[in-house]
Amino acid sequence: MQFKDQIDFIRQHMKRNKLRVATTILAATMGCAFLIVLASVGFGLHQTITDDVLDNNMVTQIEVAGKSDGEAEIPPADIPDAELQQIKEMAHVIAVVERNKPEAETEIVIGNRSTYSQVVLSSMEEEQKAGFALSEGKMPSKAEEVVVGYHMAERLLTEAEMEKEANGEEVAGFAGSLIGQTVELELTPFTAEGEEAVEPSTWEFVVTGVAKEPAKDWMTDAGIYADSSWGPIFNEELGLEKGYENILVYADELQNVGGITNALKEDGYYVYSVTEELGTMNVFFNGLKAGLIFVGTIAVLIASIGIFNTMTMAVTERTREIGVMKAIGAQPKLIRKLFLMESAAIGLIGTALAVAISYGISILANWLVPIIILSSLGEEDASGMSIVISTIPWQLVVIASAISIGVAMVSGWRPARKATQIDIIQALRQEM
Repeated sequence: MQFKDQIDFIRQHMKRNKLRVATTILAATMGCAFLIVLASVGFGLHQTITDDVLDNNMVTQIEVAGKSDGEAEIPPADIPDAELQQIKEMAHVIAVVERNKPEAETEIVIGNRSTYSQVVLSSMEEEQKAGFALSEGKMPSKAEEVVVGYHMAERLLTEAEMEKEANGEEVAGFAGSLIGQTVELELTPFTAEGEEAVEPSTWEFVVTGVAKEPAKDWMTDAGIYADSSWGPIFNEELGLEKGYENILVYADELQNVGGITNALKEDGYYVYSVTEELGTMNVFFNGLKAGLIFVGTIAVLIASIGIFNTMTMAVTERTREIGVMKAIGAQPKLIRKLFLMESAAIGLIGTALAVAISYGISILANWLVPIIILSSLGEEDASGMSIVISTIPWQLVVIASAISIGVAMVSGWRPARKATQIDIIQALRQEM
């Protein structure tokens, strides 16, 4: 019997019992769709959290929190310049930024407006290499020039506006551009309880640029960025020790972050990068996705009961037909193949329908759930939502299809084997 004839044979028998076959396909569809949709939630949550991590971090940034020399712990501020130079010379490292924050209360004053902020001392040249971005203006070219945070203007208030803000009223802040404005930087050393207060010192700077808006709406940047050469001057004037230092290493591309991170760890540095967080999350979510696929597979196994019953009844109803086939020379191998092909066809049709339905449910969930969440929060615009509830990668489709079709064929194996064991004489004696 040619393959085309085998297909026609199966099609005719499936048409003969349309209702029973249709309900069996429906059960297979529901089981496979449940598997895909359930697992897609795990993939969706993984994507959402991964995107959130990547949005909230400089993906090529590696933070150095100190070093161990085997005997003592070395804080970032005490790491020798020679060692930092060695890090700069590592492959795929484009910049090493040392950010220092003086241990002093910082007040920014422009005319009759002021705000309390944080001064960050850093090498402007290294910041440019690292990709420090501006929303307007340019990077400083002189020590007397600074860059201010994106939200600095709205935080510069008069005394009257401060009172209004304290009463819950909205205030506008500084109107116009800060570029070219002269700002007074007033630093007052922190004092412990009981110590005599120290008089503040004031320096003047010219604003040349405004930093780019932070990635997230809830982030606020009202800092002031000055050249690191001011560090010794501030410390000497105010009698301060070297302030808190943050060392940031920048890779040229994301795929090189892991290699640099591992190399620094081997040299005794305490480091953190986005790859560390992603690695931990990947372990957790891979376990979650495997668990969801396992639970979904149970639904497919339940659906396989229907396929087993359908194929068992098909063998019983076709006993005489099987006897005739054997009488005219059909081999048991061919008979078994026909029934396995029929069970596989049920699984294949059910899987195809399940994949189509699953994609529809996924699209609907990703559109509807953010709206429901916003409604519960009293919001109206969903354009800012970045929640992915469900995503269906091709790997999930392949896994679910293999499980569904495989289970369907296993369910038809015993009925197919039973068909090959039917006695020819008994089969031909059976009434039509």
